[in-house]
Amino acid sequence: MHCQTESWSSYMATRSSYGDPVERIERMASENAVVIFSISSCCMCHAIKRLFCGMGVNPTVYELDEDPSGGKDLEKALMRLLGASNAVPAVFIGGKLVGTMDRVMASHINGSLVPLLKEAGALWL
Repeated sequence: MHCQTESWSSYMATRSSYGDPVERIERMASENAVVIFSISSCCMCHAIKRLFCGMGVNPTVYELDEDPSGGKDLEKALMRLLGASNAVPAVFIGGKLVGTMDRVMASHINGSLVPLLKEAGALWL
């Protein structure tokens, strides 16, 4: 599996200007067509990354457990945004929060995921 994993170093320098975790999440999510906030040891995160890569989508993946400057804060902010006790995997498409595994899989099954990916420019066929 070859997915693009972003380095946290590009966000460490701007942390002071984007100190609010929700603002950081919104900025990070808006910079790429598909963004997944993940934890490297999470099996559901692995499954969602495999789903997108298997569809020919190259998501940008942020592993929260590898963030030296506030991964726990981002995880808490994602929980608030999702209204759930599990923050990962959190999937953004076209800068908009789609949700966690259950919402992404429901969208995939009902056929609405591919149009979202096309609209965001993540999928061309």
